[in-house]
Amino acid sequence: MYQFQFSIADFMSTYWHQAPTVIRQGFIDFEDPIDPEEVAGLAMEADIDSRMVTHANGQWQVAHGPFEDFSDFPDTHAQLIVQAANHWHPGARELASAFSTLPQWLFDDLMVCYSQPHGGVGPHIDQYDVFIVQGQGRRRWRVGPKGQYQEANLETGLKQITGFDAIIDVVLEPGDILYIPPGFPHEGDTLAPSLSYSIGYRSPKARELLSSYADQVIVDEAGDHHFHWPAMQAQPDAPAALDPQHLAQMDGMMMALMHDETRKKRWIGEFLSQARHELDLLSPDPQWQPDSLKAAMQDGLCLEKLSGLRAFYHPDQPEMIFMLGESFDLPAGCESLTPALCNQRFIDWETLGDAADNSLFWPMLTLWVNRGYWYPLEEAPE
Repeated sequence: MYQFQFSIADFMSTYWHQAPTVIRQGFIDFEDPIDPEEVAGLAMEADIDSRMVTHANGQWQVAHGPFEDFSDFPDTHAQLIVQAANHWHPGARELASAFSTLPQWLFDDLMVCYSQPHGGVGPHIDQYDVFIVQGQGRRRWRVGPKGQYQEANLETGLKQITGFDAIIDVVLEPGDILYIPPGFPHEGDTLAPSLSYSIGYRSPKARELLSSYADQVIVDEAGDHHFHWPAMQAQPDAPAALDPQHLAQMDGMMMALMHDETRKKRWIGEFLSQARHELDLLSPDPQWQPDSLKAAMQDGLCLEKLSGLRAFYHPDQPEMIFMLGESFDLPAGCESLTPALCNQRFIDWETLGDAADNSLFWPMLTLWVNRGYWYPLEEAPE
């Protein structure tokens, strides 16, 4: 269990989206949740996004996994990176859970890096918030001010820039945390073989939201009508002029779609709950049946939520749950269970409350378990 030694509320009010900062010994008695051999093992899996970055002799190279072996892993100027390690490794999941009080619709993943001396990805700029937690080893980090910078080595995909003047220049020790908001250039240089963990928070762009909502309108076949205005008049003096009244009417047509709150709330829940990385989804064999799942939970079976499962809800519409890009309407009378399903990691018979007596709820829960969204634990958590 990872515990902060600082107030996350104070941090949010002072630094979030405002300024980079270093939090010395941000965790109580920090220990690495994973070791280098396990990182290498994850990088050999086909379903896991991994890459190795090297810059021997000043030449940047990026190789993408899965990797077959690491017998020739360089002794210097090399870094192995595994994305969404929290989806695949229980220790990485535990570390990510320390940040779970932040809005989870923003949470992207926990990326783990194993770096040899002078390993890194060069000076670059990210457009997301990141907490960099230092594990074993030591790394020097430099962070610069926001500004206009010249891009470099575009062929690598590393979002590198030519350089910057540092406003933070610090060596991180195990348990230290460096927070970097979007748009601040930064660079890490490894001083001793090192593990580090990047907990990233990514927000959508305005054009992504607009494009996605437009797609939803098309899928719903909404707004499938032409502009008609019986009050339209002839324009004998300027027939080619775009009448402001006509434009206002068309603007109203579009705004009517934008202000359809029912459609928009369902769309935003589905959009934000879409998976951003591969998940370790395993369907049980044989599949559960509603009656057998109910009996098992009544006898003490506890379910654990899949790591990385994006499950959200609107507080004023608890009858609707959004998971992995889908919306689910809970049976009437089960709305009180929604916060537990979305916020909690474990659910058991006691958690279900009144929903346990609702015959319409069990087929829905069974569907989620058979998809691998929740899975049975051999032993209930303490």
